[in-house]
Amino acid sequence: MPATVSDDTLSLILSQLQSLTASQAALQAKVDALSHASVEALSRSSTPSAPVSSPLRATFSPPSSLAPSSPPAGQLDSLIPNSERAERKDKDKNLYPHRVIITTYPDQAGIKPVPLIWGASDPKSRGPIVCSRLPTSIKLRNAIGAHSGSYSIYRALAIAIGTLSPSHKPDYSQTEPPVDIPPQPSWFDPKRIVSFDPWGHLAPTVFKDDIDGGLDVRPSIAITKAHIKMSELDVSSASGDLPIDGKIVIASRPLLDADGKVSTANPGVELRTAKAAVEPVWYLPGVAERFGISEALLRRALFEDTGGMYPELITRPDIKVFLPPIGGLTAYIFGPPEYMSDSSKELTLRVHDECNGSDVFGSDICTCKPYLVFAIEEAVRCAQRGGVGVVIYFRKEGRALGEVTKYLVYNLRKRGGDSADKYFKSTELVAGVKDMRFQALMPDVLHWLGITKIDNMVSMSDMKYNAIVESGIPILKRYDIPEHLIPPDSRVEIDAKIAAGYFTSGKKVTEADLIKTVGRTWEETDH
Repeated sequence: MPATVSDDTLSLILSQLQSLTASQAALQAKVDALSHASVEALSRSSTPSAPVSSPLRATFSPPSSLAPSSPPAGQLDSLIPNSERAERKDKDKNLYPHRVIITTYPDQAGIKPVPLIWGASDPKSRGPIVCSRLPTSIKLRNAIGAHSGSYSIYRALAIAIGTLSPSHKPDYSQTEPPVDIPPQPSWFDPKRIVSFDPWGHLAPTVFKDDIDGGLDVRPSIAITKAHIKMSELDVSSASGDLPIDGKIVIASRPLLDADGKVSTANPGVELRTAKAAVEPVWYLPGVAERFGISEALLRRALFEDTGGMYPELITRPDIKVFLPPIGGLTAYIFGPPEYMSDSSKELTLRVHDECNGSDVFGSDICTCKPYLVFAIEEAVRCAQRGGVGVVIYFRKEGRALGEVTKYLVYNLRKRGGDSADKYFKSTELVAGVKDMRFQALMPDVLHWLGITKIDNMVSMSDMKYNAIVESGIPILKRYDIPEHLIPPDSRVEIDAKIAAGYFTSGKKVTEADLIKTVGRTWEETDH
């Protein structure tokens, strides 16, 4: 029979474990105190420096080959004076210690995330988003990642070269939204908005006590007002299609001629708009549910296929929020913003995915810019009729495949004969998939704005249409871009989409017709 352990022995083991835990906590407190003192000293120095991190579990000491050292003779760094080289070594040590914190675990001493209940009935109950790794926040974090999406990399670079202090405390006074986007019932539904923080634009106000208490809480949404000036709008106004109303469409200031005198030329028009920039903040259980996968699989995929960038996706299952390093979105509102949540008002919508080549530089291989301009004009016309127009601009370049992949596909199309029957196949050959925009998260912004009904949707995409309707927002009418606005070389794209089942109010295109639709060759562009 196995030997039994006496109660006295168990009590002794328990006592020793408690003593060890207390000692570890005391040691950690001393280290934290030293870290805080180091940060305060660094923040007072003339050169911005990063905080000294606490040595938590899962740390890593880099080999001496990775530590700062004098470069071998013959390299450019050998020309640096010894005094400057020593200064650089000191800066490296001040910025980041050689004990690297790779990850944390829920059961570590002192780990106590700020409580966060996604979809709670008020911001205080919900709690702020805290992702900072500063010593004052690292044990309190309830989110993985960093603010600013992909731009967080530039922040890291600014800290490394000494142009930004990591302990800089933003001053949010007078940055409040000039346009009110008030709480909506959808904000309090943990399944309705899962891809960004609905309180993001109000964070400096509703979480002021937390900020004053030392937490690094930052806004992930900013709202402002602006004027839009586009040459296409000038043409529409001059033709009478976009009349000046003095409220939404206004005349531009007079132009000056070469002599500095007021010109008699038509200065065109400008559009008044309110706009909101939104950074992604993912509630992982909700995102996983949208895509019909487990949270564990989502976390593993995000970890593995970003090169292991965020180990805490695996080691911190208690943290449910992730700030991914991707582009966000911008919402443009034409007309009274309060009309968006008023179902008695007409609402026109365009959800547009980024296309730098067309939207900015006017490439005619696709219909992106003509579609965007047409949708803006339709949104304005709706507002002029007494409704409101909304254009949502997502940063999903090249169907979320990126511009490099997009250009590789262009090369394949032009070399292989750019016909509509090969349109989607060309993308699949390069990328392995024809589209990665996955519109399941897209309706979140509509629920945030309070939209409950869409009268007019300017879009051919069934993916967008289905995602919106399935989220509970009815669409009464949808329509596509007029034929006369389609550039000849983009006919390949349009016909391929129509044949694939995209919505169209015009002619129907069959698979047999696609071989007849051919794009311009490279030779035709050489002059």
